[in-house]
Amino acid sequence: MAGAGVLWDLHRLCRVLLFLSQFYILSGGGSFSVEPSQPLAQSDKDPGPTQSTDIPPYMMKCPSNGLCSRLPADCIECKTNFSCVYGKPVTFDCTVKPSVTCVDQDFKSRKSFVLNMTCRFCWQLPETDYECSSSTSCMAVSCPRQRYTANCTVRDHIHCLGNRTFPKMLYCNWTGGYKWSTALALSITLGGFGADRFYLGQWREGLGKLFSFGGLGIWTLLDVLLIGVGYVGPADGSLYI
Repeated sequence: MAGAGVLWDLHRLCRVLLFLSQFYILSGGGSFSVEPSQPLAQSDKDPGPTQSTDIPPYMMKCPSNGLCSRLPADCIECKTNFSCVYGKPVTFDCTVKPSVTCVDQDFKSRKSFVLNMTCRFCWQLPETDYECSSSTSCMAVSCPRQRYTANCTVRDHIHCLGNRTFPKMLYCNWTGGYKWSTALALSITLGGFGADRFYLGQWREGLGKLFSFGGLGIWTLLDVLLIGVGYVGPADGSLYI
């Protein structure tokens, strides 16, 4: 009987120990992780410092493999020719800037070339060789005719001496969309009611003609003549189209 009791006690002790071990594992205390004995090899290698590939700003204006003589001024560098005489043909020794490629008349790649041009400053160029800013705040129809200060820039393929951007006084020359033929037709047909003045944006004169029946016809005849010769124009000071 004593041996059977000892066996029973051992059986119960084993069951208790088994229960405690399972509880310990389920509670997380018995979890474990396997760590590699050696670090894993990196799949991607460090590319290291990247090289700068910035494109010079002037490259946006420089055509690839174009004629050297047609390159914009921002793409080339030329030596000063002290024998330059105003109004006379002159040659300049020029080289293209880094990263710029061009060809000569025989389509051969060149880094240095001779540029032929007329000796004159940029502000002395013909009006077709530069572009100027416009103004809509000046009176194009006035006596005397008004001028405004415009900022002009030489076209890219044109070469000249001095600053390529310069101020210049120009006559006011802009239009608001008013047609001379429409104004004249209204003045002849409905001028007695001030329709021509209303069309040109001159509301006060239009009301004066309306309530005076065209100045008893005298004002109407005068407006036909003044609009016909272009003396009376739009109220905003613009030109007819």
